[in-house]
Amino acid sequence: MTQQYSFVIPVYNRPDEIQELLESFVELEGNIPFEIVIVEDGSTLSSEAVVRTFQNRLNIAYYFKQNSGPGDSRNFGMLKAKGNYFVILDSDCILPKHYLIEVEKSLKTEYVDCFGGPDAAHESFSNLQKAINFSMTSFITTGGIRGRKGSVDKFQPRSFNMGLSKVAFEASKGFGKIHPGEDPDLSIRLWNLGYKTKLIPEAFVYHKRRISWKNFYVQVNKFGLVRPILNLWHPSTKKLTYWFPLVFSLGLVLAIILWFFNIKFFIVWYMLYFILAFMLALINSKSLIVAILAIPAIIIQFFGYGYGFIKSTWAVSVLGKKPELYFPKLFFK
Repeated sequence: MTQQYSFVIPVYNRPDEIQELLESFVELEGNIPFEIVIVEDGSTLSSEAVVRTFQNRLNIAYYFKQNSGPGDSRNFGMLKAKGNYFVILDSDCILPKHYLIEVEKSLKTEYVDCFGGPDAAHESFSNLQKAINFSMTSFITTGGIRGRKGSVDKFQPRSFNMGLSKVAFEASKGFGKIHPGEDPDLSIRLWNLGYKTKLIPEAFVYHKRRISWKNFYVQVNKFGLVRPILNLWHPSTKKLTYWFPLVFSLGLVLAIILWFFNIKFFIVWYMLYFILAFMLALINSKSLIVAILAIPAIIIQFFGYGYGFIKSTWAVSVLGKKPELYFPKLFFK
């Protein structure tokens, strides 16, 4: 079946991001027809004027709605879209020229009703953005691609770069109210309905991540808070690896304490790990500053996620608290 692509992009107070993203759409190669659906999620800083400047170059629709979160806004956009295959992007992404060619080629070779692609750092990104991107995507951290290239039916796409067929959307009812965590929740529900997911490694996006150290901690802490809730909803998806950031963080604290008592064995192993991370970041970015910043980025990622994970595990699994009431900031009404 020929795919009719609809790109669905929620935006909240980010007209500059939409400008960059739409400019990358203009440069897409392959002559593959598509439409773009922009959903303004109750912004006070509108993107409508930016969208209007592209309407003579792109097949684009713009909708404004009251703020209800990114998941609900994506559902809204998919209901308005005219295509039979939706590609969901975050507004802080930039598409490489070959993006849609790779999606089309992969779906023609091996069709699935849901796919995901990785993210990368564009050369124009700041050193902090590149360092955080390394921490989030490196194979030696908990970030990056959730799955393996050969793993077809157990890859969990992320909504910054995710494809979903209209059929699968209608069957699953789309994204839930939790945020973050709405994308793995959708993937798991799709599996339960019999749909397959896969990774398309070549269909990457440049993910800008407009972020500070503080915002990065808040983000990864929320990721940690969400995971035990998803485990509660979907017990079959529990993994021991979700405990790794907490174990790593507690181990680092213990290693530092033991070092003060002249027990250096454990701190040496952590130092070797950070040296490896530094070298990989240096090779990846070709920047000494990025390689240095990658170390605190990894530490913040582990500690933020680990603390959120144990806090949520204690609340929902041990104390039996209702997630929607105990963590209201993770849910949109």
